Amino acid sequence: MNPARRLCTYENDEERNIVRRQVERSVVDVSIIMPMYNASCWLNECLQAILHQDFTGNMELSVFDDASNDDSWKVMVGWKERLEARGISVVMSGSNYAKPKGVGYAKNKAISQSCGQFLCFQDADDVMMPERVRLQYEASVCHPNSLIGCKVERVPKGSTERYTRWINTITQDQLFTQVYTSHGPTVIMPTWFCSRSWFLRVGLFDEGGKGIPEDLLFFYQIIRQGRGMARVDKCLLVYRYHEKAATQSVTEETIWKLRVDFLQERVLSQWESFTIWNAGKLGRKLYRCLSPVNQKKVTAFCDVDEKKIHKGFYTYEESQERPKPKIPVLHYKAATAPFIICVKLDMTGGALEENLNSLHLKEGKDYYHFN
Repeated sequence: MNPARRLCTYENDEERNIVRRQVERSVVDVSIIMPMYNASCWLNECLQAILHQDFTGNMELSVFDDASNDDSWKVMVGWKERLEARGISVVMSGSNYAKPKGVGYAKNKAISQSCGQFLCFQDADDVMMPERVRLQYEASVCHPNSLIGCKVERVPKGSTERYTRWINTITQDQLFTQVYTSHGPTVIMPTWFCSRSWFLRVGLFDEGGKGIPEDLLFFYQIIRQGRGMARVDKCLLVYRYHEKAATQSVTEETIWKLRVDFLQERVLSQWESFTIWNAGKLGRKLYRCLSPVNQKKVTAFCDVDEKKIHKGFYTYEESQERPKPKIPVLHYKAATAPFIICVKLDMTGGALEENLNSLHLKEGKDYYHFN
């Protein structure tokens, strides 16, 4: 005699929802991960674009509201039915805290409640092109061990022109060699797309809160772990610039210190000596911020400015050493590789690039851009 079959029962709705999510976990292809904080003025355009994705797989939108005090939640509720009618399941939750805990916290929460095999990161103030999910999904399937980005259109038009040009024109090799510049991640956070398993192997976002560049810290972990990166060479995102963006809360000095530390960890620790290209303000600042060990590796500053070269050397006045260190200042043609380039990219009318090319140097071996 066969034993009676036990009926599946649930203690409460929360337990039922957990089981439901576990079942769905195997059928959702892509989870769109969207942290939200006071985004009501942009949400309609953002959600309309998600509604119009041409991806034919299963999608869900996972939203975590980080203590918004505007109408963001109300706007999201108003869109939920429309999105689900299109076949896009919507998972929404919010913070119980009176104040926001930060972008890293909100992203982690949105990821933890999502089910997709792939994660598509979307800022609530940006707008997807209709083919974004489809094309990045295809690229991620082909490159499952890589972070996938894309080109962007910046709005308002003309804002951050140099930064936008850099995002869209760096080469595949430069995705790895230009990770030390002030621009930050070479695959910018609003364009990130990856497999869930890849993301979890790298780790979660830092939850330090306001003023913490959680995207840069995560990006550095990608580099440390030797993970891959690639970019879909098509504009798939309208990337909005405005003064209320979370990135505006991170100070330049915070970013500077992280960059210097990462440069020392990844590059300078491998070099016995090097030259700082720029005897001006930024080159000297980099020198002063280096560890004593790495300061001693600086054989010279180099420049094209005859006045700086004519002085002959830079004296590190703040040093406690006696006599105070004096570092030669040379013409770049007289200097010795490898170089750390402290000249701003795309600001010299092509002169910097022409000078580098004249020395027949290889980026990522003979020099790295830092500024």
